[in-house]
Amino acid sequence: MPANKIGSRITCDTCRIQAADPYSCDYDATVQRNVREQDANARPALEGRLPSLNGYDTILLASPFWNVRAAVITTAFTEALDFRGKTVHPVTTYAMSSRGTVERDYDASCPGATIAEGLAVRGEEVKDADTEVEAWLRRIELPTR
Repeated sequence: MPANKIGSRITCDTCRIQAADPYSCDYDATVQRNVREQDANARPALEGRLPSLNGYDTILLASPFWNVRAAVITTAFTEALDFRGKTVHPVTTYAMSSRGTVERDYDASCPGATIAEGLAVRGEEVKDADTEVEAWLRRIELPTR
């Protein structure tokens, strides 16, 4: 995940978004579950307590996306929190279709936030994305270590 590459380059707090009913470690099974959740417009329960966004101006929201949309579990997370006044940078991995509708999805699920330049990396290319990650961090003006 590009989030690991980003986290090793900047000073930041992290929050792992997890479903109360965990997703499979099998990629195909996870994608199939997500498609079923999208089709049903479901919002899986989140595991643990939600973080407070107080004190943060910039949020890097990292997740895969499947079926050309933000992962349903990520949408459940964004809808549960108040992103008003925050700048959100989507960070995504994908298999086939770059960013799909991620910006539009987050615009709808993060009302009042500014959805800013994101980063999309093909899943198979994450291990080789160092240059792309560093260039993106410079463009969005986040200080690196």
